Amino acid sequence: MTDTRGAGEQAKLRMIDAAADLFHKQGMGKTGPREVIDASGASKSQYYQYFKNKAGLVHAVLAVHLERITTGSARLDYNVRSWAELEQWFSAQIENQKSFKMRRGCPFGSVGNELTENDEDIRGDLGLIFDEMANRLISFFESEKAAGRLVEDAPIEQMADFCIATMQGAMLLGKIRRDSHPVETTVQEALRHLRRYIVKS
Repeated sequence: MTDTRGAGEQAKLRMIDAAADLFHKQGMGKTGPREVIDASGASKSQYYQYFKNKAGLVHAVLAVHLERITTGSARLDYNVRSWAELEQWFSAQIENQKSFKMRRGCPFGSVGNELTENDEDIRGDLGLIFDEMANRLISFFESEKAAGRLVEDAPIEQMADFCIATMQGAMLLGKIRRDSHPVETTVQEALRHLRRYIVKS
């Protein structure tokens, strides 16, 4: 006997993944039910079974992004436990952007750029994603500080936000210019700045 619940969940995930890709490619505003249905191979009835409106679809997309970051199953690795892994955290996002020929920015930033003052639920979902990223960076900087490898007054929370804001801005610039060079040079400058907090031996 076929497990219809399993098949339904698979169809739902296909629609979520298709919507995530479309949001990243063309934005939320230009992505409607028909595009998601066509891209996922799902049926119209399946779509409306799971997503009553656009807000519900966006919430589902961001919830899956957050789950994958939290469980370590995301396309990119967001864990940072060393300076080498911090460099990899930056470079992996650049390489991901290059894989799209610099035509896309950050998938979360793409959604964030379309927020209006009335999109509080979406803002909250994005906040959870960026908090998850920041907390992993904060954990690394805290461990470095506890080990005496960072200066006592190193502002670790601001350092984490600086990493995220730098990457968001650099990727936007790279998308606009269709060139990875400004992204790479911005990241190198950011790393130079962060290393100023390392205790000199």
